[in-house]
Order: sequence, then C-alpha cells, then structure tokens
Amino acid sequence: MNFTSKVESAFYKISGSPEINTNVPYIVVDNFPLMGLLTSLRFLEWAGENPKGVISLPTGKTPEYFIKWTAHMLENWEGKNVKELRSKYGIEGMHKPSLKELQFVQIDEFYPISSRQHNSFFNYVRKYYIGGFGLNQKNALLINSDEIPLAGGKHFTEIFPNNLVDLSLRYREPKSQFEKLQQQSIFSIDDWCTEYEQKIREKGGIGFFLGGIGPDGHIAFNTRGSDHYSTTRLTETNFETQAVAASDLGGIEISRNRLVITIGLETITHDPDAVAVIFAAGEAKAPMVREALEQKPSNLYPASVLTKLKNARFYLTAGAATGLQASIDAFYKNGPWTQDKTDRAVIDLCVRLDKYGHHLTMSDLKDDRYCKMIPGLSEKTVQSVINSTVDKFQKGMFAEQNEVYYHTGPHHDDIMLGLNPHIHRLMRNETNTSYFSVLTSGFTAVTNKFVIEALEDTKHFLDKGLITMTRYPDFFESGYLYKRDKDVNHYLLKVASGEDYELRRGLAHRLVRDIVGLYRVKNSEQLRDEINNILMILKKSYDGEINLPDIQKLKGMIREFEEELVWACFGIQTSNINHLRLGFYTGDVFTEQPKLERDVEPILEELRKIKPTVVSLAFDPEGSGPDTHYKVLQVVAEALRIWSKEEDLSKLRVWGYRNVWYRFHPAEANRIVPVSLNAMGVMDDAFTNSYLSQVDASFPSYQHDGKFSDLTKRIWVEQLKTIQLLLGKNYFYQHDSARVRTTHGLLFFKEMTLNEFLGHARELEKSMEGVVL
Repeated sequence: MNFTSKVESAFYKISGSPEINTNVPYIVVDNFPLMGLLTSLRFLEWAGENPKGVISLPTGKTPEYFIKWTAHMLENWEGKNVKELRSKYGIEGMHKPSLKELQFVQIDEFYPISSRQHNSFFNYVRKYYIGGFGLNQKNALLINSDEIPLAGGKHFTEIFPNNLVDLSLRYREPKSQFEKLQQQSIFSIDDWCTEYEQKIREKGGIGFFLGGIGPDGHIAFNTRGSDHYSTTRLTETNFETQAVAASDLGGIEISRNRLVITIGLETITHDPDAVAVIFAAGEAKAPMVREALEQKPSNLYPASVLTKLKNARFYLTAGAATGLQASIDAFYKNGPWTQDKTDRAVIDLCVRLDKYGHHLTMSDLKDDRYCKMIPGLSEKTVQSVINSTVDKFQKGMFAEQNEVYYHTGPHHDDIMLGLNPHIHRLMRNETNTSYFSVLTSGFTAVTNKFVIEALEDTKHFLDKGLITMTRYPDFFESGYLYKRDKDVNHYLLKVASGEDYELRRGLAHRLVRDIVGLYRVKNSEQLRDEINNILMILKKSYDGEINLPDIQKLKGMIREFEEELVWACFGIQTSNINHLRLGFYTGDVFTEQPKLERDVEPILEELRKIKPTVVSLAFDPEGSGPDTHYKVLQVVAEALRIWSKEEDLSKLRVWGYRNVWYRFHPAEANRIVPVSLNAMGVMDDAFTNSYLSQVDASFPSYQHDGKFSDLTKRIWVEQLKTIQLLLGKNYFYQHDSARVRTTHGLLFFKEMTLNEFLGHARELEKSMEGVVL
C-alpha cells in the first residue's frame, strides 16, 4: 500500500500491518495510546499542509490520547523526545504547525441541552479544541442549543418542557396552540440545520474529519440505517446509541428521550479530497469495523460511506482489527501452529455451517479456508478439538482446596458478572479463603434520582424514630463506625422475609453511618441538615452534572454497601472486602493516567498482606469496555510485577475474566465452567437484591435493554450453544456427572502464569513511547 501521508507510511511500515484488501485502507497499532499518537501526528501533518483548512473532530472518551498527544507535541515540538518521535514517524523536517487559522465544524450535539452544561458537546469542543488547541472561535461553526431560534423567540425550556421533542409534529396536525408552537419550532430547527449544512459547503466541505465508530456502526450520530446522502438534521437515535450516551446524560431514562443534531454522511464526504479517519480500539469494536470495511456499502453500515473518499482511513488497535479477513489470515499463517488455532478453526466451522462436530466431514474441513491449513489434517482432527475442549471443561470443574483468592474488579459488579458461579462453588470448600477488592469507587453508576429517593426515605425513618442507633450516646463519636456487618445482615434478612419497607430502612441505616463519617456529623439535628443540603444540591443539578466530591464519595459508598451485600449472600464478611477508591478515577471525561504511588501501592500492600495464590482480574488489555478496565489492568499488572521482585511467584495463577463488555472465544479461554439454572438464579437474585442502584439499568450495555445480570445469563447460554455444536447436546444431558447434566450455560475464563499475564499487559511506560502525558 502506497500512502501519500508520510506519517501513515511510517506507521504502516513499523506496525507490520497486513496487506490491505478492504474497501477503505487501515493501519493497525499495538495499543490505545499508540493509536492516539498516530491520529495526532496525522492531524498535525495535515494541518501543516492546510493551515486554513476545515476540520471536524470528535467528542467523548475515544479522543483522549489524540487530544493529549496533540497538546504534548505542540508544547514540546523542539524537545528531544518529540523530535525523536517526529523523526521516527516521517515528519522530522516539518515546521511546527499553527492551528489558529483552522476552521472548525462541530460534528453533533444532544438536543435540547444547555451549552453551559459540562456534558454538552459544545462545552467539550470549546474546552478541548477551541481552548486546548488554540483555535479561533470566530472560525468555528458550533451547535449551541441555547441560540438556535425557535417560535416566538422563545428558549427551548419554554417550548419543550422536560426536554421532550415530538418529531411526529413534522407530519401531523398540532392538537393545541402549544403543539403549534412546538411544530413551528421544529421547522425552525430544521431550517437552522439546513443553514448549518450550507455554511459547511460554502467552506468547501470538511477537509479533515476524525471520528469514532459506535456499537451500531454509527459515525457522528448517523445511526444504522442512515442514508449515505444525509445532511445536517435533527433526528432520533436508536437504543445502542442511547445506551452509550447514558453515561453523558445521567442515565438511559434521559438519553432515551433526547434527540440529537448531527452532520450527515454526505456532509462528511462532500469534499472528495477530504481526509476522513475513523479510529477504534478493542475487540468489542471488531464486528462494526469488519462490516464497515468488508461489506458492500450499505445504509446498514454507516461508516461504509467512506468508500467514496480516496483519503479515508481506519486506525485500529490489534483487537479492533481481529474480525478482518487479513487479520484472521495473519493469525493462522504467522508463528507456529498451535492447538488453539486448530480449536478456533474447527469451532468456527461448526458455527458457520451450523453443524455438530461429529457430523463434520473431511470435505468440510478441506473446503474451509483455515481448517485446511491444520497440520496433519485427518479424521482425528475434530476429535482433538473435542478432547481439548473437554480438558478445559474438566479443569473448570476441578475442586480446589487450600487456596487464597484475591478477586479484583474495576467496578462493583465486574467480579460477580465475570466469575460468580465459579467463585461460589470454590467457597463451599472452607479450606479456601476469598478476598474481594474493588479498585474504583464507581460513583458514576449511581443516578441522582436513586440518591434522592434513598435520602427521602432516610429522612422519613429518622422522623419516625426508626433509626434507633442515632440515639445511642456514643453513636456520633465512634459508634457509627461499628456493626457494618450488622447492616448487611439486617438487610439480607429482610430480603429473605420479603419486607420492602424494612429493606429501605436497611439502606437508610448504612446511609446514616456513611453521612455521619463523611460530614463529621455531631448530632441528629446536624444529620438532618446535611441530608437536606445534599437533597437541595441534587434537586438543583442538571442531568449528568458532575457531582461535588463529597456527593461522589457518598455515591461510591452506596456502591460499596452493595458489594458487601453481594458477597454476604455467600458468607463473606466485610473485613474480606476492600474498597480501594483509586485516585485516577475522577468522573471527568478523561480519567487520569494511573500513578505508581497513588494507584499501584494500595494494591501492592494488599498483595503483601493477603499473599494470594490466585489473582483474578478483568482481562481487557486493549480497552474493549470502559477505559477504567484498561487502566485497572495496567495498575494490577504493575503491582504484580513489583511484588514478583519480592516473592517467588512462579506458582501464582492469574485468572482473566470477561463479562458483559466483551467475551472470550472458546479457543481463547482455557477454563470452561458449567453453569446450572440454579447458579443462574442465585446470581440473578444476588444481583437484583444487592445492587440496589443498578436494578433499573440506568447505564445498560448497548447489547441489552435491561439488567446486566440478564445479559450475563444470555451470554452464558450462548456460550453453551457454541460448545454444544462441537461436543453435541448429548454430551451434557447423558453425562455421568449430575453437575454436567444440569449445565444450562457456560462460563469462560483464562488461567495464566504471572509471566503469561504480564506478556499480555503492557508496562505503563511502554505504551506511551516513554512520554508522560
């Protein structure tokens, strides 16, 4: 592939990306930060060549390293490290570009939303691009909901109460004078969008476009099904997009009813010479990337519109590229052949043909692109895969004893959703000891609405004199610190007896303890004052607003109580549950890079104290899920790396689990655990009764409109169906073991030695080219 860009040529050569045979060229890099560097250098290269060009840059979390690298490069252009990077990636002789004359076009925005809100894209653009990159706002086309003209010169808060816009008014008669005002306003917004589009075209169109790709394949807010000739418009979104936006807007309850203004697919491709870059990280994005690059252009695949542009590119991490034909070919052709490759080829063939393993013929194997590559292909090949899979199954059922487990999770439900049935069974052997450590406070998953309702309940119980502990003479001095296990036990007893009123009182007990400690409350009157103050602040907050640090901490404490409830269902005391609240997790758009002393040391101290024989962790080396997973993995790896210099960890086992954000291929996992209907019920009940703030699924996965526990069960069932194709259904229902006969789902995980795990997890500094951003 001959790239006209020096940066792309250098990256393509260094990365060893496969030969390109897709609709749009792509470049593969090793990791998320490196993808940000590639994107930054390409942008700066283009800006140097087009100092007055038209740019359109993305919002959200994906641009984190693009923004950080760009700022670093501009601030240190002649510094030693940056000069080395420029030389390495082909632009050593380039003068530092000036960005102040670039013309900016905002890609999209929620509607309606106040431009003053931190979670508006208007605010994001002004903070990170206009201010951060030193652009001139006079040269920018921005989407400011407060200034879009509406009927009668009114503000959107007057026209659209509760921020609800009924687009059916475009096509039907209004039923009232107020609906007529709304209809006129919608038409006014439509006119504004047309004018916005015209202004972009008067500039010659967008010259440099950078965007991510959504779970339905969307670019900008052009969701699946968008016309390739679409222009700027006010439109609805789909569930997948709403689920992703929930974290920006404060919950799916808000994002489900919020419209968007977005540039269209034709807007992006109007300039035939435009450079359009889509970047994607993590294996969860692999299906969308494959559809965009290898399927025939279609409205079903919005990013496939970029086939129109000769300068369109996809920048991908290795994980995001795994679904592409060239990457799959490279997986099988490069390096020595392994049993894992044989397993993957045969299992994928079973799925593709929808055919049981014992029904596969030699013709099936020889006709398959990858099975025919298996060394010594014979009648015994399928049986070798069956044997390999059964071995994983037997290892997953092995009854361990005298082990010390240190289970870690980025968020408060990750461990449960990833490993619960396996953990539960191992707990039954009392020679085993389990510890649980949640590494972040998880406050962003608790809605203001939930806290308001819980605090209103707490006031009620205080007024009725039903929180008697506040009347104990030492309660406000030290008593609030004790009997936290009693809170947990009291709550679960009321779960058992089905007393909803008492459940609410149980939560109120814990909230009182936490508020007394957090605000250093000295008496009942001050306690009521603090509760009233929190309620006042929350009720005045807009949806998705960043809470004050004390309220963030209180929300985190609610999540910590929930985690204690979960594991108390299995007999674990609060002393075995650790809440680390690592400092990089702040609730900002971009969480900080983990730091050794602040983030690694707390985990290292726990390892030294607990001395586990098994460590479990969310195995997400490329950030397929939330970026917290990606950063937590780095932190745990660093702690283990340091601990290995102090202790002999040659026998330490590391369990990598996944849950709702991404799943293992059966060939990739090396432990398979049977999950019974009973185990599914236990998990679901524990989730529903313990994760009080999560039952309404305010921040759902884009894969399922409901609780994470329901999605987890679905994943386990789907994994069983895949293995049933290989082994046959009768393997399970006719098995000698009753445990196997009760299998109705399968849990996959990967067991590694420490060195194997560290080989997957990058060292912090290596991912950043030696630069601290």
